[in-house]
Amino acid sequence: MSLLKVARMGHPVLRARAREIERAELKQGSMQKLIDDMIDTMHEYHGVGLAAPQIHESLRIFVAAIAPENDDPLSPDDEPMVFINPIITPVGPEVVEDWEGCLSIPDIRGRVPRARAIRIVAMDRTGGKIDVASHDFPARVIQHETDHLDGVLFFDRMRTFATLSYLEEYSRYWSKDRD
Repeated sequence: MSLLKVARMGHPVLRARAREIERAELKQGSMQKLIDDMIDTMHEYHGVGLAAPQIHESLRIFVAAIAPENDDPLSPDDEPMVFINPIITPVGPEVVEDWEGCLSIPDIRGRVPRARAIRIVAMDRTGGKIDVASHDFPARVIQHETDHLDGVLFFDRMRTFATLSYLEEYSRYWSKDRD
C-alpha cells in the first residue's frame, strides 16, 4: 500500500463538491487500491476518518475507523468502514457541540455543533448498501467526513472561534474538561 499526501486547508480541492462514484467504478483495481491507500494513510496519521478530497481526489468517498451503530471503538483487527456517495439525514432535533480536529488542519481543535443522531445511506466498497442509524461520536465522524465531500471544513460549522485551540493548548487546558 501507499501513503498519500494529505491536502491542507487552503488547497482548492477541499472547497469543491466531490463527484459521485458509479457502482461500476468500484470493480476497478485502481479504486480498490485507492480505498486501501486511504485506510493506510488514515492509520499512519492517527485519524479516525479520511475523505477522498483530503488526499487530492475529488470523489464522494470516505473511510472511518468507527462502528456507526454504537460508541465502541473499533479494535485494531476491525476493518475501517468505507462510505461511498453518502446521504445523511438528522434523526431528531438534538444538536451537540463537541471538540473536533482534522488531518487537513493539523494541530488545531475547536468545538463544533453536530446532530446527535443521524441516518446514513451509502454504498460500501463492493457497491453493497449501507443503511444505518448512528449517534454521538460515530455520527460526528460521519458528518465531519461527509462535509469534506461538500467542500465544508469544521471551521465553517463553528458557532464561535472562542474555543479554537492549538493541539498543545487543547491537551493542556481543555481535553481534561470535555463535556
